[in-house]
Amino acid sequence: MRLSTRSLGQLVALGLLAAIPGCGGGEDEPAPEVVLTAPSPGSPSTSATTTTTEAPEPKPDRPAFTFEARRLDDGLRARIEGSSWRVGCPVGLDQLRYLRVGYWDFDGRPSVGELVVASDVVADVETVFETLFDDRFPIRAMRLVDDYGGDDFASIEADNTSAFNCRPVTGSSEWSDHAYGRAIDINPIENPYVHADGGTSHPASQPYLDRSVHRPGMATPGRSLVRAFDAVGWEWGGRWQTIKDYQHFAAPQP
Repeated sequence: MRLSTRSLGQLVALGLLAAIPGCGGGEDEPAPEVVLTAPSPGSPSTSATTTTTEAPEPKPDRPAFTFEARRLDDGLRARIEGSSWRVGCPVGLDQLRYLRVGYWDFDGRPSVGELVVASDVVADVETVFETLFDDRFPIRAMRLVDDYGGDDFASIEADNTSAFNCRPVTGSSEWSDHAYGRAIDINPIENPYVHADGGTSHPASQPYLDRSVHRPGMATPGRSLVRAFDAVGWEWGGRWQTIKDYQHFAAPQP
């Protein structure tokens, strides 16, 4: 830029010389935004106003994660007694907590589901699902298994993510981790229970027996779902040897 002696004198008087590229000031010291206003009648021609423009506040990139935990009230007890819980279960109702949990559905919409878990794993569950929410990991549904009459098979057929259910291990008389409220099954259609012969009891899970290609909602080593549970030290059924239970994540027994 070429400036006359007179122009330079005017700019120096206005304190604007440093705002002109190549006329003072380093690269690490940018000049403030300058707005020149036209002189009003009767005012000196050198009138100028300096303003600083504030950047707009950033918009949040996601809604707030929802997580609530509470004891089972009379209504919840009535809802699960005779369904997922009954007298003789290895945990009492006072040892369980009802959760409302935020998640993303398969259409990319934020939703709130519900789980029942043991009281001593609530903090782990919150950590895991907040991570999954941040990662926008999709979950098909999250309802109490009692909405399916406590029937694990029916819950799986609905691709429902669930936790507490006072039932034995599949094919055994021993209590499942679910009977203690210390296990969660995530997207059971995308993450099937695979028998020793390589088959599954749920036809909708057939395309997911091939685990070589990752698809939305799947539990895959090194990806969001498995990493989130690994971070809190839970076991994954996808690492079992004789059978594979890709949906199954369980807390260590105390």
